[in-house]
Amino acid sequence: LKFWLRTVAAGNPALCRAATMAAFVVPGGLVTAKSPGVSVPHQVAVEPPTSTASPASTRFLQLGASSVALAALSGRSRQSRQSRQTRRAQPASLEEKRFPVLSRRDAPVGTFPKMPESVHPGVVSGQALVDLLNHAKENGYAIPAVNCVSSSSINACIEAARKMDAPIMIQFSAGGAQFYAGKGLDNTEFHAAIAGAVAGAYHARAVAEQYGVPVILHTDHCAKNLLPWFDGLLEADKRYFERHGEPLFSSHMLDLSEEPLEENVEICVKYLERMA
Repeated sequence: LKFWLRTVAAGNPALCRAATMAAFVVPGGLVTAKSPGVSVPHQVAVEPPTSTASPASTRFLQLGASSVALAALSGRSRQSRQSRQTRRAQPASLEEKRFPVLSRRDAPVGTFPKMPESVHPGVVSGQALVDLLNHAKENGYAIPAVNCVSSSSINACIEAARKMDAPIMIQFSAGGAQFYAGKGLDNTEFHAAIAGAVAGAYHARAVAEQYGVPVILHTDHCAKNLLPWFDGLLEADKRYFERHGEPLFSSHMLDLSEEPLEENVEICVKYLERMA
């Protein structure tokens, strides 16, 4: 911006002085701001430009100066909002934080006064998941499940849960998972959808404990034609379990309601035995 102002003000000493202060300048008006290290009065009169500055240059100067003012106001507004959010939603304590994707540490510490003892900050699975779902059923409250298609949507959901001090369910559909990985990827044999769901799960695990709320990682309806996607997710669960002692995802949904009952039961038995 200083370069623009100096260029426009070339040949006019008054405008050159105003330009080097990087201030909000209105030709013929007042300079009401100053850059660090420059000593100027609170208000400095600026003479109107002489004929050496063309009307077009003057308009360009006004436009650039207005942009500075708008940017400054926008920055102050964002800082104010962030400050209010920080005051409302305090993160978990350092003792309750870890990076489960990168660590072999035991299950995270930290409990919630109104939750079962097994429920902890971060992604829950196994008995903790069962206890959380039973607690919700017994106490008559719902856990929202949100289909996420990007890291931004995951962050927004977990941040909302943090503000409400409530658990949340992050879930992925086959199409949403493919979008997460990038539509430019080849999805032959659902490779892109598998990669996207796994990437989303790792992201959620990396940030969930930092927010300090219980998170359920779930995959949405899997019909018969999506079984290759389901197989890839179970393989990811197995590999994660070998390293961390728990599956990557909390749960999966196998939806074979469109198939004949006999085939539905037969396929479900096969997968339940595999997951046992």
